[in-house]
Amino acid sequence: MCERHSVPAASAVAALPSRRRRLWELGHACHCPLIGVGLPLSVLRKLVDRVTGGKACADDYAIHVGAVTECASRNRLSEALQKELERRYASVLQHYRAARSVEQLASLWQQAIAAGDVAGAFWAALTHPRCTPILEEQLCRDLHMVQHQAGACVRADLGKFQTLSTAHAQLTQELHKAQQRHAALLAEKNAQASAHTTRLMQLQASLIGKDSLIASLQGQLQQLQHSIPGLESRTRLTQRLARMEQLQGDLRQQLAQARTLPAAGVPTQAGPARIPAPAPAPAPPPLDAGTPTAPALQQQAVLCVGGRSGNVATYRSLIEREGARFSHHDGGLEDNANRLDASLAAADLVICQTGCISHNAYWRVKEHCKRHGKRCVFIDNPSISSLARGLQLADSPAEQG
Repeated sequence: MCERHSVPAASAVAALPSRRRRLWELGHACHCPLIGVGLPLSVLRKLVDRVTGGKACADDYAIHVGAVTECASRNRLSEALQKELERRYASVLQHYRAARSVEQLASLWQQAIAAGDVAGAFWAALTHPRCTPILEEQLCRDLHMVQHQAGACVRADLGKFQTLSTAHAQLTQELHKAQQRHAALLAEKNAQASAHTTRLMQLQASLIGKDSLIASLQGQLQQLQHSIPGLESRTRLTQRLARMEQLQGDLRQQLAQARTLPAAGVPTQAGPARIPAPAPAPAPPPLDAGTPTAPALQQQAVLCVGGRSGNVATYRSLIEREGARFSHHDGGLEDNANRLDASLAAADLVICQTGCISHNAYWRVKEHCKRHGKRCVFIDNPSISSLARGLQLADSPAEQG
């Protein structure tokens, strides 16, 4: 700052002017702080270049000193500076017009110092009609101290600013790295989301296709079911036939095992599923029309369980010729198995042809005859001759139950 000049205090002021003073009418000691505080260097250089036609090539200090010197008189530069100060601080000048005394003007100046905004207040107070030489000197003193304090604050703030600038640079760099990571993660997530969306659409399309295929197949199945009459009954018969074939195979296997046993009519130890075969007996002479059977068959009810369906008529003729009453049950192949119990209860003699009955019928015959003490003859061959031999052996205790 330029050297501050003191203004001698006046003992008394006869009369104060009624209008505001111009820049060149102020004391020379006021020009230096006014130009330095009131106008930024860029604005000052612009005004100087405009007045000089762009010929000002000096540094900032020379520009400042030259402008302060020109303010001592009225000229193009001082008028330009006056106009700029009036324009820049028009609102402050309007506010200071309310001061009607020196004390009010001094109070407004103190308020400006407290608020830290002294540039416009300094210009408004210096040019105010109520500004006395004493107040003018006080204004210069106060501004001088404000500039010292501002310089100290600026130096302190400059250190803080440098520290904050360094921290800001570091944070900016870290922010940039974080933004790059965020952009990479966002791109990855977007790619994954896009892949998942595509996969979901594919699965939905596949599911819709499968549902359509299932509906089409169900429709075709219903059409086929309607086009085949009696399909349900045929299915049940096919299942029943499969079970009977399996049972027949088991019975044949059991019969083959039973034939290898040393004793006839004795179940094996493997379980009740094996059907014993009757013990071989001496072959009796074949029956003919003139050979009578044992008198025990007269008026007896003879039940024949099993045998070939084509031989039933021959069985009946043979047994009724001997004076017995004939009844037949196929062993559960076609006849109702529940009728077997009634037939067994009405019979006096039971001839069971083991090779042609079901497993269940065999055990029901055996259990019933044993429980009621009825005579029961087991034969493994459904031939006519085997039935004749069974009738001859009907009185043998070894063949009963």
